[in-house]
Amino acid sequence: MNMEELTETQRKLEELQRKKASILQHGGEDKVAAQHSKEKKTARERITLLLDEGSFVEYGAFVKTRSTYYGLDKMDLPTDGVVTGIGTVNGRKVAVYAQDFTILGGSLGEAHALKIVKMQDLALQSGIPCVALLDSGGARIQEG
Repeated sequence: MNMEELTETQRKLEELQRKKASILQHGGEDKVAAQHSKEKKTARERITLLLDEGSFVEYGAFVKTRSTYYGLDKMDLPTDGVVTGIGTVNGRKVAVYAQDFTILGGSLGEAHALKIVKMQDLALQSGIPCVALLDSGGARIQEG
């Protein structure tokens, strides 16, 4: 690998790290503070409390809505409002999804629903439980 390729690879890795850091902010500091003021946990906090330490592997972290209705395509909606993945509970593998109220009230849109279905399918095919941590204001009916 020459120096130019190395620099481009480094730039791409740094961009990936920025995107990952953004996703970990949920819907933003103000939305997280609002959750905490109601004595509620964020999606990631609930997953951390449920699963064995360090066992969570996230699926679909970079999934976003494809809807253009009401400017949804211009909004920053990390994970499309649902955190999905696998981990362990007392050493037993589980699929898990947690709706993120800090992102559009955890409302169910197309990409959000597809992520949930992926976890349910994975659980069914693997013979493992699927745990749902729900915190949603409903559905985004504008997405159809």
